[in-house]
Amino acid sequence: MFDQIADKWSMMILAVLDDEPHRFNAIKRRLEGVTQKALTQSLRRLERNGLISRRVIPVSPVAVEYDITPLGRTLQQPLRALHDWTMVKLPQVQRARQAFDQRVP
Repeated sequence: MFDQIADKWSMMILAVLDDEPHRFNAIKRRLEGVTQKALTQSLRRLERNGLISRRVIPVSPVAVEYDITPLGRTLQQPLRALHDWTMVKLPQVQRARQAFDQRVP
């Protein structure tokens, strides 16, 4: 389960959906570098795990909108804490990487 929540795209999708529901293409536009296949797979995985919901909008052409479920909302605080930790510790991580890269040929 952890690998399905903590992967790059899942975390970013949940961040995009934090403020309001979005359609597939709106999510894709906000996630620079995501492929249609990767986005589709991540959305399906999040939906299967009960973290987002999918709603078909009967317009022409048919549209699909995604939203965070109450269960998915419970992840927002831990994900924000992880993001905050990353931002604070990034300089230390970068120094560790540089030291490692200088040691390893």
